[in-house]
Amino acid sequence: MQENAQTNEEQINEEPTIKFDDLGLNSDMLRAVKAAGFSVPSPIQAAAIPFILDGRDIVGQAHTGTGKTAAFGLPALNNMQRNNGVEILVITPTRELATQVSDELFKYGRGIGARTTTVYGGSSYKRQIDLIERGAAVVVATPGRLLDILKKDMLSDFSPSVVVLDEADEMLDMGFLDDINEIFSYLPTNRQTLLFSATMPKPIKLLAERILENPEFISITKGETTNTDIDQEYYVIEESERDDAVIRLMDSEDTKKAIVFCRTKSEVDRLSNVLSNAGYLANGLHGDMEQRQRETVIKGFKQNSVKVLVATDVAARGIHVNNISHVFNYHIPFDPESYVHRIGRTGRAGTKGKAITLLTPLEFKELQRIKTKVGTTMTHAFVPSKNDLRANNLKSIVKNIEDQHIYDEAHKILDMLKEDIDEETMLFKLISMILDKQTVAGPNAIGIPADKLAAILERAGKRNDSRGRGGYRGNRNRSGGGGSRSRSGSGDRNRSGGGGGYRGDRSKSGSGDRNRSGGGDRNRNRNRD
Repeated sequence: MQENAQTNEEQINEEPTIKFDDLGLNSDMLRAVKAAGFSVPSPIQAAAIPFILDGRDIVGQAHTGTGKTAAFGLPALNNMQRNNGVEILVITPTRELATQVSDELFKYGRGIGARTTTVYGGSSYKRQIDLIERGAAVVVATPGRLLDILKKDMLSDFSPSVVVLDEADEMLDMGFLDDINEIFSYLPTNRQTLLFSATMPKPIKLLAERILENPEFISITKGETTNTDIDQEYYVIEESERDDAVIRLMDSEDTKKAIVFCRTKSEVDRLSNVLSNAGYLANGLHGDMEQRQRETVIKGFKQNSVKVLVATDVAARGIHVNNISHVFNYHIPFDPESYVHRIGRTGRAGTKGKAITLLTPLEFKELQRIKTKVGTTMTHAFVPSKNDLRANNLKSIVKNIEDQHIYDEAHKILDMLKEDIDEETMLFKLISMILDKQTVAGPNAIGIPADKLAAILERAGKRNDSRGRGGYRGNRNRSGGGGSRSRSGSGDRNRSGGGGGYRGDRSKSGSGDRNRSGGGDRNRNRNRD
């Protein structure tokens, strides 16, 4: 990116005022738009498509669920020369996202005969190379497998004219930055490069400077960082109440399809079993699962045989399903960016969604930090009691009875009952049968009541004030040799090995998702895709 690069930042209005017909797309792409069911372009689409059609490099900053694939896919396909060989290369951080993007680009390019191939680890090199050599115009790839193919010189002529980096910040987060830099050393310099990222940390800005030429910057304003179609609530509970709170809230909400985000793989396995035993069609998704297992779970989630997906952050990346009604944060995310990514799974394609976060009083400060950084509004709510839920269920039961279809056999049963029971008693018994099935699990009250919560937060504020800025907080010992508060055992709270402070499941030697040396989803020494 040169010093004289254009730095005009396009501020995107929440409500687009233009139509796809106004963006300069050709008739083939407009037919693809119509077939996809799009009515008006999303903000990122309205801003990016004209620049991409004009051949410009762009940096597009937009959160999950804003229509980024169409934003780069439609104009890139529009500009194809339809020569032999790969013309469009899209690099994505995960296999799931690669498959999702590939499916969308196939739909957009079907009318012009643009073949699309997906390249990722865990599948046959030979099959993927054969598909590319047979005339694929579009390749969607994960970094690890793509780099292996390029380093082994397995493609005779690979000179894409358009290269897209999708979810660049996630690639950084997963440790792919070195791979990305090396990949670009194999690509032609005479190319159009498009970089999309939900956030713009410094390493991504430096990457953009190296690989883009005089780009146009397109970004969402701070006030639009989170989707306005998502209602955001948080519930303050005791640590031991998390399972009961999730089940109670699912029972009380109209939860059609949901993702529950957990921090560790073991937590995913345990909670998915808990929810299944509670009667929910739940399944888990994490990095230790075989690729075939992952694909089966995701397919089930898309086809509604799985209604509740329990997942880690990394495993859930690339899942883009438009009818997710709820996102539950079983634990508060570690950082604001993760919060935005998580809740962006709901409220997509113009539908309403709800994001629910569970936290303890000790995590309240983290919540405030996320609210400030993201610039969003979250509402504090209380977990319904058993009595509250029963009252709500009564209304639901009345509606269900009113909507119930009457079967032909019903009159026979009614005649039989009339022989021994009067009509009023009969109705009471039938309604009681329905009520018997309306069981409410867990204790009557879940969560910390308002008066007690206020006192806890007040005491916590006074403790923080007395410590001063940068003061000691619990067991967050940073010394390399184990300080006076360090434990010598092998549990999660062991600090004798040195390293960063303890926060819940963020063990540095276990198998959690934040593990840097084990098998976690965030492992820097992970096998390449």
